[in-house]
Amino acid sequence: MNIAISNTSDKPIYQQLFEQISAQILKGELENGYSLPPIRQAATELRVSIITVKKAWEELERLGLIYTVTGKGCFISELSPREMLQKRNEMILQQMATDTSYYKSFGLTIEEVYELLKEVY
Repeated sequence: MNIAISNTSDKPIYQQLFEQISAQILKGELENGYSLPPIRQAATELRVSIITVKKAWEELERLGLIYTVTGKGCFISELSPREMLQKRNEMILQQMATDTSYYKSFGLTIEEVYELLKEVY
């Protein structure tokens, strides 16, 4: 598991954790059954609060990307390639819906958004 926290980012730290771990899971970098570090250990290693890590782990579990075994820890869920693709697309569509509202507030057309996206991508 490779995590880089930015204290200068506009995104909350728990969101950074969630996004990086979920991306690693959905790209297959963290395999089914992989054990995440305990919340306290992750908080210490990342130099963030326990509450921050707990919030990220809860969001991962809410989406079914990880599961908890009481007394043993959190593990990457057993997801088929199809389930991983479906979860990835759901997350992307949710983010795109948020972003699209922002772009529409500026009066951009889909073509303008596409051109700007190509420029950035």
